[in-house]
Amino acid sequence: MLRNIFHSNTKKVLAAAIFASLLQGIVIAAPVFAETATTGETTVTQEPTQSKAKAAGMTAAQPDTADQKEIDHSAEFKPVQNEFLKEGEGIPGSEVPYQSERSLSSEEWKTIDSLEKDIRILRREREEFFKNRAKEKEEKEKAFTSAFKNRQEYSIVFNPDDYSTKTMDANGEPVTFRAYEHLVYVKKPYDPESQMLSIYIPEAYLKGGTVNGFTAETAPIFMPNGVGGYMPGQIEEPREESRHGGANAALYALSNGYVVVSPAIRGRNLKHENGYETGKAPALIVDYKAAVRFVRFNRKAGRIPAGDTEKIISSGTSAGGALSALLGATGNAKDYVPYLKEAGAAKERDDIFASMAYCPITNLENADMAYEWMFHNANEYYNAGPARRVPPAVNSTSPAGAVPDRPANAPAEAAKGTAMTPEQKEISAELKEKFTEYLNDLDLRDSLGNRLNLAPDGYGLFREYIESLYLEAAQNAIDTGEDVSKTPWLTVSDGTAVHMDFDKYVATVKRLKGVPAFDAFDMTSGENNEFGTYDIPNKHFTRYALEHSQLVTVPKEEEEKEIAEEKARQYNLASPVEKRQLRKANLEEQMEKDKLDLSQYMANGRIIRMMNPMRYIGNPDVQTAPHWRIRHGALDRDTALAVPAMLAVKLKNNDKAVDFKVAWGYGHAGDYDLPELFAWTDRICKIKDKADAILKEEQKKAKAKEQE
Repeated sequence: MLRNIFHSNTKKVLAAAIFASLLQGIVIAAPVFAETATTGETTVTQEPTQSKAKAAGMTAAQPDTADQKEIDHSAEFKPVQNEFLKEGEGIPGSEVPYQSERSLSSEEWKTIDSLEKDIRILRREREEFFKNRAKEKEEKEKAFTSAFKNRQEYSIVFNPDDYSTKTMDANGEPVTFRAYEHLVYVKKPYDPESQMLSIYIPEAYLKGGTVNGFTAETAPIFMPNGVGGYMPGQIEEPREESRHGGANAALYALSNGYVVVSPAIRGRNLKHENGYETGKAPALIVDYKAAVRFVRFNRKAGRIPAGDTEKIISSGTSAGGALSALLGATGNAKDYVPYLKEAGAAKERDDIFASMAYCPITNLENADMAYEWMFHNANEYYNAGPARRVPPAVNSTSPAGAVPDRPANAPAEAAKGTAMTPEQKEISAELKEKFTEYLNDLDLRDSLGNRLNLAPDGYGLFREYIESLYLEAAQNAIDTGEDVSKTPWLTVSDGTAVHMDFDKYVATVKRLKGVPAFDAFDMTSGENNEFGTYDIPNKHFTRYALEHSQLVTVPKEEEEKEIAEEKARQYNLASPVEKRQLRKANLEEQMEKDKLDLSQYMANGRIIRMMNPMRYIGNPDVQTAPHWRIRHGALDRDTALAVPAMLAVKLKNNDKAVDFKVAWGYGHAGDYDLPELFAWTDRICKIKDKADAILKEEQKKAKAKEQE
């Protein structure tokens, strides 16, 4: 067996194997649904497989990352099991000594024999430990399943006769529509109130009429979500007044001839009366997809009387914008199928035609890095109580006085800033540096094919691209007659916005969030709450925050890698006896580490991936929406502009049509430009209708020609 070790790649193999054994694995976290826990989980876990447990103690599971594949180096060390050998009787056939070992003394062979026996005993003990842990998890999952086995089942067959007729004023124009309200869209909901939708259809379509050039057959389907802060989203009913004045998006859409489908969606704080959490990730995207499937299922059968299911358009703001982007990016992705099946969603497609995302709080596992790249030079933050490396009891009190008119479910903003500490600045610098590495790995390109990268100091073409977005927003404001002359970070010459001072921008707009902005070290952020499980409220979702967590001690990856490399070097130079001693010591060390179940603190890597649209764009097995409209306020500091910018560029690089702009004068908000929004949706929908009509006519002619 050991002969395979001493080939030309000795150091690489050993370093990888020992590194794997040293790294603390991450156990699969309990999923939202019990059934899904045993369905297709691909994350690398702390528990070794049966084959790994038979390894010689040099390997263990690697940390769970969203797209890392498990590499099993244990084959290098697996002995051939001999059923005729009893405990302590000789050496397995695969461990017959090399030629170089045959000169060992009988005393050395006795020592080796004893060490091999100890290693086998330790392996069995480790196997038993993981069997017991797996049994505990299985019992918890059975308890969860049992708690919901008798939940009420619903029909997802739409009833076209159950409606009311309503008339509302949409910016001075009466709009009459039919309302089919509070329809449960999955057969087996965990929370029916949060898994139902309402459908609104212009009355004209039920009488054979047209609205805005659309008919009952061609009317686009507008699907807004009311999610904010990853909290439960309520049904967005048509309203005559909205936050920005005038009709809200649902009523505006109806006045434009759109069928409106508005779902309620589960969120992170949803808890069943039996005590289980039922709204954690990926619940909200599962629900949004289930609502799409409900509409397709019933429209295809002719039960829903109007709407073109090939022109479904999602829309949302903040976490709702992230959800809209996620729906648009992940059409028919297989990752979500077990969850949809478990909830009793219709067996239909869930891809959509277009996605509208306002200030999306997305790409969460990289959002902290992006935020520090953007706001690194800010000296104060304006939210209350950021997580720090020191215990919360030592922290200073939160600033008094809250800023009014913040978006629903958004972090509270203090009127007075809190100074960044030297430690926070250090953390900020580390995260900023990591963002450069992440951004460069994406290999994003501009329209000319130039790589939008960054240098180690944070400067580069990507920064210039971000600056150009702010300058474009300023120029649009100038062109519409707005006075921007008092903007301290902007230089205007002859009516043209020519330069922005990035540091002055940050100083003027100010950073809202502390360090880190999303994955808090004390796990108190809304995003930590989103990545919890049915029995654990909050979890980390980045390796960096886990390593600096106030709740658990985990070595840094860099440090563990250095230790692994040193141990690999020692092993390579060791004598046959020393090699066994090292293997035994390493196995004992790993068994001690095994006692810490990191699944209590770190979210499942697959779930993290399922919440990030960036992970799916460009996947040939996924139908990403062809049309996108993304907006980010020029004054927004709830997330960094870099986040939606990366999303927009990646979509463009994958041949999607993207309308991406920074909105001058707006902060963290959405639905402030409904006329422009629906002008965009009208255009892309009518272009599709025209193309479909041409194609249909050509097919008709071809068929007629065949019949001649």
